[in-house]
Amino acid sequence: MEQHSQTFLPGNDIFGIRDLIYISRFYGQDSRFVIAGGGNTSFKNKEKIWVKASGAALATITEEGFAVLDRNKLDSMSEKIYSTDPAEREEQVKNDLAEATLTKGRRPSVETSMHNIIDYPFVVHLHPTAVNGLMCAQNAEAELKRLFGEKALYVEYTDPGYVLFKKVYDRIRGYRSAYGEEPQAIWLQNHGIFVAANTIAEIQSIYAEIFQKLEQAVSTPLLMGERKTCHCTEEILPALRMMLSSNGLKTLKVRKNELIKYFYDNPGKQRDIAKPFTPDAIVYCKSNYIFLNDETPEAVLEEAQKVIPAFTDKLGYQPKVILIKGIGLVAVGDNAGQCDIILDVFEDAMKVAYLAHSFGGPHPMTQEQIDFIDNWEVENYRRSVSARISRGRAENKTIVITGAAQGFGEGIGRCLLQEGANIVIADLNEEVGKMTAEKFNTIVKSNRAFFVKTNVAEIASLENLIHETVCQFGAIDCFISNAGVLRAGGLDDMTPENFDFVTKINYSAYFYCTKMVSKVMKLQTKYAYVDYYADIIQINSKSGLQGSKANFAYAGGKFGGIGLTQSFALELAPDRIKVNAICPGNFYEGPLWSDPENGLFVQYLKAGKVPGAKTIEDVKAFYLSKVPMGKGCTPEDVTKGVLYLMEQCGETGQALPITGGQVMLS
Repeated sequence: MEQHSQTFLPGNDIFGIRDLIYISRFYGQDSRFVIAGGGNTSFKNKEKIWVKASGAALATITEEGFAVLDRNKLDSMSEKIYSTDPAEREEQVKNDLAEATLTKGRRPSVETSMHNIIDYPFVVHLHPTAVNGLMCAQNAEAELKRLFGEKALYVEYTDPGYVLFKKVYDRIRGYRSAYGEEPQAIWLQNHGIFVAANTIAEIQSIYAEIFQKLEQAVSTPLLMGERKTCHCTEEILPALRMMLSSNGLKTLKVRKNELIKYFYDNPGKQRDIAKPFTPDAIVYCKSNYIFLNDETPEAVLEEAQKVIPAFTDKLGYQPKVILIKGIGLVAVGDNAGQCDIILDVFEDAMKVAYLAHSFGGPHPMTQEQIDFIDNWEVENYRRSVSARISRGRAENKTIVITGAAQGFGEGIGRCLLQEGANIVIADLNEEVGKMTAEKFNTIVKSNRAFFVKTNVAEIASLENLIHETVCQFGAIDCFISNAGVLRAGGLDDMTPENFDFVTKINYSAYFYCTKMVSKVMKLQTKYAYVDYYADIIQINSKSGLQGSKANFAYAGGKFGGIGLTQSFALELAPDRIKVNAICPGNFYEGPLWSDPENGLFVQYLKAGKVPGAKTIEDVKAFYLSKVPMGKGCTPEDVTKGVLYLMEQCGETGQALPITGGQVMLS
């Protein structure tokens, strides 16, 4: 290979890799440059190249996220003659890349060979929105030369893989011959840009200059600003989600802003986004989309019942993207994590289409180009990596848990999260609730946790909870009414205010919750496949099965809760909504019992509920002595009951005791 302006100095590898990680994260964490973990970066010396491995995300990449390859073996690929059959050729190239890879088990980027032939130590290949606004435009080449001069190296669209590599290789050699230097920017039609330099500071400088010129060249700035989602969303999304879930539960997520409104308000403009602009868009969003332009929820659903089956029958796959007038951009994902990617990628396509009007109008990929990507093994591999299915017992179910910021509700939420569920933490404690959601999202796979500040005793607050949940996940498969309070005391001590407070939260709020969530669940079961059931589960108490001395406010509300459960079950059974209760024993480790200031141990000691008890430990020992199994009830125990109630479809209106044998049904 010819050598030009590179600075391959011995002993620089440690610093080079450090800088590679820094520059990768610098751009990977900025959505202007990278969407859905796309793009790739590299650093090379004379013998080896470090290039981002497939499946690694630039935003969080470490040294383990790079594949290391032997450059001598890569160089030989430049002159090797491969099969003329595209599928066979790409298989041969993939095998040669694997042979050149020194770090086995890390699949190098398909663009590794292009990184290798560029004679600079650092190469950063990205798909910035601003760049693709130009590169996906009708007048891309002419506008590029106008803005960046005749020396700007433009490569017309070529199918990714070996053919693109060879074309870029030939263009680079031609550039060297014409100008006597190495190109530092290579512009790829409908694909993005490669920027190369001796240092990462120089990389940053080049990208900054490119962005400045492109921003100045745009005739109409992007529409900005978020818009509130409409409350008719919950009249549409749950039904759509069930229409799309005949072969496994999907997750739907909606996004609405000024740019999205621009496209859903203008059916004529939807032609601009009807086909993908880049290979990445096909990987994550497929290449065909549904636009629903009806005015009412009823009309939207009627149209959807026609177009979704027709779409699937014609194309062999379900839509990933649905744009709905007045609602917004809807992602249809195999899981919640996939929905986030779909929304980001398709909104980026909207931005590209909008910006392209400054450069002659949008230029999408051709059908032939789309078909190549759809059938390309490398992109199918990327799709499989992006799916990341959890495969738990509650996989892809959306479960709302009231009072889940801490204590028993937090424990149940954590356990169900680990079973693949999307968890909505509905709690009045905003600070702790948000912290719990953040903690949950550090342990998820493809599912997600989300916090909604909620007062279960207020209908308006519950309406907001339902709305936010549907916008975030598209449906509610299970509603766990867990929020509860306790004020211990006998007849002489209990105030009417405390009695009313306990009753409103433990009894009345269960009615409020069921009233609100059953509306959405009825819509889901109306459009669902026949085996689908929704669930409402009250976390009751053993005190709902057996009276509790000096605790009648709590026990009375819980007894009433079982009456509500049985009554709701009778009413909702025809709608395939199961309503059950779980009656746990005491969760001694939780704050309800163990809080040092207001926990039940403290309250019961003060109320004299345990005769002769002088300390908290005396109270605790008294209660443990009543449990045949000698243990308190845990969130893990209750979660097993929740999973059982969701999985079975032969029981409703039941009160399932999980008390260690302390209370048994007769």
